[in-house]
Parts: sequence; structure tokens; C-alpha cells
Amino acid sequence: MSVENPLVTIITPTYNRSEFILEAVESVIKQSYPHFEFLIVDDGSTDNTVELLQPYLKDERVRLFQQENRGQSVARNVALAEAAGEFICFLDSDNYWPLDKLENQIRIFEKHPEVDVLYGDNVIINEQGKEISRKNMSRYSGRIAARMIQDNCVAMNTTMARRRCFDEMGGMSGKRRVADDYDLWLRFSARYEFRYEPEYWAWYRVMEDQISSDKTQRFKVNEAIIHDFRREYPEALSTRDFDKGFAHFYIRKGRYLGATGEKAAGLKEIVKALKYAPAESNVWRALFAVALK
Repeated sequence: MSVENPLVTIITPTYNRSEFILEAVESVIKQSYPHFEFLIVDDGSTDNTVELLQPYLKDERVRLFQQENRGQSVARNVALAEAAGEFICFLDSDNYWPLDKLENQIRIFEKHPEVDVLYGDNVIINEQGKEISRKNMSRYSGRIAARMIQDNCVAMNTTMARRRCFDEMGGMSGKRRVADDYDLWLRFSARYEFRYEPEYWAWYRVMEDQISSDKTQRFKVNEAIIHDFRREYPEALSTRDFDKGFAHFYIRKGRYLGATGEKAAGLKEIVKALKYAPAESNVWRALFAVALK
């Protein structure tokens, strides 16, 4: 496998992450599986990120692209347009991988050629790199659209996906500032086979300045994403599964608002859930739970 014909393309967008990016880069360069290209897109950093990356550009597998600050979705699409690999992986510049991630994932794809998207779990760390938790949400295999409409169970930094999925359905939509990964995997779930492996394939850093840490904004964006999905891919699920998924979403949102002291707003979301699934007992349990807070 030559450098000119890599099997795997790794994409890392970065913006002012000089404190962490070398850990991310090292975790790629030292992978036990060597047949990759590593595309880093600097999204207009104002720190010394670009300077720090210069020594790594001596490795012919590594390429650096620079653009004005346009957001990580645009940065990822820039790299996707340049990607030569049969498989695509994403690694954010404040996270990192175990050194056998690519090797293990390629082995699984060889064993399961029916799989289109492979993913696993995160080890959650804080800004200082200290482990916080290894507890992950429930994740699923197969045609997972019915699960994905309820919540995004795919951990972006753990994924490896076939390049043809992006060729057929496109890359990051760029419609919104947050949750573009959810939009991507939800779209892919309409057509492709997912496989979850209970392996820790990324260390995921949680920081105060992360866009994704704003949960209220994330609910708002996710709501728009699931409505877009239902409108654009009406054949992906039955009406019942769509309604059940929407009800589950509004239950989660209502419970969250109720737990943060916004009882009236929370109840309003549960009422939306009732409209979608009035016969579901979990909706009524959520209604009483929020009402009695």
C-alpha cells in the first residue's frame, strides 16, 4: 500500500487547539496500521498551531490545509474533497486515539464486508486529560435509523466509514454550528449498515468552550435535524417509528428542562411527545415526573 494510494483517510479540523493538537497528531502518527493519509485543516487559528505542526509535515502521509475561520464542518468538507482513502475517520484536535485503533477497525471491516460504518465508545477526559468516565450511552448495530431518530448514538471520533457513503450522500451539511455529526450519521442511517463494537476507540475531552457543551442549543438544533430527516427521507422509517422517535426526543427535552428548573417549558415538550405517541406509557410517566417536580 503506497502513500499515493492510502487505504484510510484521517481528517482533523482544528482551531486554536495548540495545547492539545500534538497529542492528537502523535496518536495518529504512531498507529500500528501505517497505510493512511492524515489531512489536517487549520480553520484560521490565531495561536501557534500551524507552527507546531510543521515538523510533522516531513511525514509524507501528513498534509496541512489552511483556511479563514469558517467552522469545522467546512474544514471537514475541505478534507473530504481531498481524501483518497477507501475509509474515512475523523479525529478532533483535542482528542486522541489508542494506537491500535486503525488496525483493529480494518480487521473488523475485513471480517464484516457488509458493514458501512463502524464505531465504538469514548473514554471521557477533562481539560487536563484526567479520566472522568468510561460510561457511554447505549449504542446499536444494523439499520439504526429508528434509534438515531431518538438520539445520536454514534461517537464521531471513534468512527471508520466507507468512502462511498460520502460519495453517495455527501459530507457535512454545514447548515448549523453544532451537531453536524448527528446530521451526518442520521442521514447515513437511512441507507447504510452500522456496526457498534464495545471498544474504547477514542479519548474524548470535555471543555467549557466546546460548542457542543451547550445542551439547550444542542436540543434546539437536534430538533431541526430530525424534522429535516423526516421530510427528506420519509421512506427511512415507518410512520409509527418516526412518531415514536419524535416522542422519545421530546421526552428527553422535557425532562431536561424540568430538571433545570424550567417546569413549564418542560411540560410543553412532554405535551408535544403526547401528540406523537399518546398510547405510550413512557410519555405519561414523563408527564407526571415533570409535573411533580
